[in-house]
Amino acid sequence: MNYDCLIVDDEKLLCDSTAEYFNLFGIKTATAYSTGECLSFLEHNKTCLLLLDINLGDGSGFALCRKLRETTDIPILFISARSSDDDKIIALNIGGDDYIQKPYSLGVLFAKVKAVLKRYRKTSPSFSDGRLTVDIAKRQLILHGEIKKLKALEFKLLAYLVENRDRVVGKRELFEKVWEDKFTGDGTLNVHIRRIREVIEPDANNPKYIVTVWGEGYRFDGGGK
Repeated sequence: MNYDCLIVDDEKLLCDSTAEYFNLFGIKTATAYSTGECLSFLEHNKTCLLLLDINLGDGSGFALCRKLRETTDIPILFISARSSDDDKIIALNIGGDDYIQKPYSLGVLFAKVKAVLKRYRKTSPSFSDGRLTVDIAKRQLILHGEIKKLKALEFKLLAYLVENRDRVVGKRELFEKVWEDKFTGDGTLNVHIRRIREVIEPDANNPKYIVTVWGEGYRFDGGGK
């Protein structure tokens, strides 16, 4: 079954009341009260957005986010009563899209969720040259007619380059837009670029799709054939 939102929070009363409010106003929402319930839910259902508490009875929301980011790039909004700046930095650095402080206003949270869903569902430009297809809306990478797998963050990076193809995208922009983190280093970016090239390029050592523009950043070209 397809849902708009999944709320993962071991505060059952708050979780249920938030879901009830969202459903009342047209955002199809399900609930899970633990990491185990979340993973079980996602084995059988799909959701466009995750609201994830940091403290869960059977584990950490941080650990769950890291695990989910291995296979999906859906928006993850952390919700927590913890107010430490360190928590906020960790949440964004491991793949969270936002950090929302408890107690929250249902109306304000609803507006934020609605805005995120609107951005997520917006049709994104794709790329295809007969050899390589990057379907951003479906989150699919196809090479010579065969579906290839990238990790969620790798696909997010490739998608951003495709969306901005034929212009140089600076490293700082990639850190902010893909990682949503100004503290990511060049080494991390270089490793991800290398992994993508090993999948999509005819020759990863002589790239034709993702071109390095020394001193500036990277440019996605359509000349990979």
